[in-house]
Amino acid sequence: MPITAAYMVPHPPLIIPEVGKGGEKHVDATVKAYDRVGREISALAPDTVVITSPHSVMYADWFHISPGSGASGSFADLGAPKTRFTVNYDTELVETLRSMAEKTGFPAGTAGERDKKLDHGTMVPLHFIRKYYDGFRIVRIGLSALPLTKHYELGQLISAAADRLGRRTVFIASGDLSHKLRADGPYGYSPEGEEYERRIMDVCSRAAFGELFDFDEDFCERAAECGHRSFVIMAGAMDGMRVRAERYSHEDVTGVGYGICSFIPEGPDESRRFLERRLLEAERKAAEKAASADAYVSLARKAVEEYVLRAKKLQLPRDTESQMTRARAGVFVSIHEHGSLRGCIGTLSPVRSCIGEEIISNAISAASADPRFRPITPEELKWLEISVDILSEPEEIDSADRLDVKKYGVIVCSGSKRGVLLPDLEGVDTVEQQIDIARRKAGIAPGKKLTLYRFTVSRHT
Repeated sequence: MPITAAYMVPHPPLIIPEVGKGGEKHVDATVKAYDRVGREISALAPDTVVITSPHSVMYADWFHISPGSGASGSFADLGAPKTRFTVNYDTELVETLRSMAEKTGFPAGTAGERDKKLDHGTMVPLHFIRKYYDGFRIVRIGLSALPLTKHYELGQLISAAADRLGRRTVFIASGDLSHKLRADGPYGYSPEGEEYERRIMDVCSRAAFGELFDFDEDFCERAAECGHRSFVIMAGAMDGMRVRAERYSHEDVTGVGYGICSFIPEGPDESRRFLERRLLEAERKAAEKAASADAYVSLARKAVEEYVLRAKKLQLPRDTESQMTRARAGVFVSIHEHGSLRGCIGTLSPVRSCIGEEIISNAISAASADPRFRPITPEELKWLEISVDILSEPEEIDSADRLDVKKYGVIVCSGSKRGVLLPDLEGVDTVEQQIDIARRKAGIAPGKKLTLYRFTVSRHT
């Protein structure tokens, strides 16, 4: 077993004595649990420690693996310049992982380093490991905005690379829990924060890794969690293994949750192929939805498939419903994969001859030209869920009081900048939220005078 142990750990600089200056006593249970982690790793004497950190280099569609022979960092920005760390990277494991990712087309590698310095999500765990053991090299990996399934795949790839080289490896999944646990905390309070704490500690204390996929993006964002993707990569590294889990500590003193658990692989267990099961279930659900979709969604799906598989624009079928061939309207096409947005492109007003042509064009753009995402590949088609929104003509309004987040979408304008947000989106509960998100999408600075428009949609899912 290349992964000899894995640990879910937080990374508050407060628990470093030179930084906390006595404040670390307020999270004593976390400090004691971390010391236990350090002692256990010393007893295991791994060749390599893999650390996944939310504060390393992060991209929307790429996992960054730190390159080079090593790196250094310190807590100088927190008033402790003498608390420094220098690490040697396991260059052979890094290169093996990079090469395997390249050969399989997986979006990970050493390109794109923006900052070589060690981040605190890496240095805090190092502090406690090095108190007891220093005979290891590290591999440092950042997270991404890709779906959780991709994070799990990365864990599988890490395990396979370590196995290929015969590396005795310990996995450190660095990540705090919710940042919104107290109204008087630095990030405020959200009820989703408390729910996240309860759920994540329950899931991890049972090593029920398949349930990590059930935390949807909107919920995690409202909970302001930090380490969920890190924990999913760790779970992937133990795919197909029977795991003994133990909860060491869980604290909320500062308004941020800190949890520590250990995971010890104990041998193969085919029932714990969680990603494989997840993908089969996602394929089944997507097929059911596609089979029951109405004409609007079916047309969008055909357009996506024709373009992705044959690089051709779908011709409007002769049997297309008359409403789609005679009427004109703005259209948004949204594509989701495994619960995550995969592409969304739309027009606020009609620019093509009919709704059907609008759907075809925007479906192709959502699949291939949304600048936030890489183009959809043929392998992904079986998991896609597609929705189509037909927009009413936008209506200028003189006050936000005339908005309703469930009924109306909003367009905000300031000068040449314009942002839009569809109605009835999960996680958007107030008009203030709706306007603020649309404003930020448009790049409009806070305080700028806004012109508001509202519109309704006919949603087809």
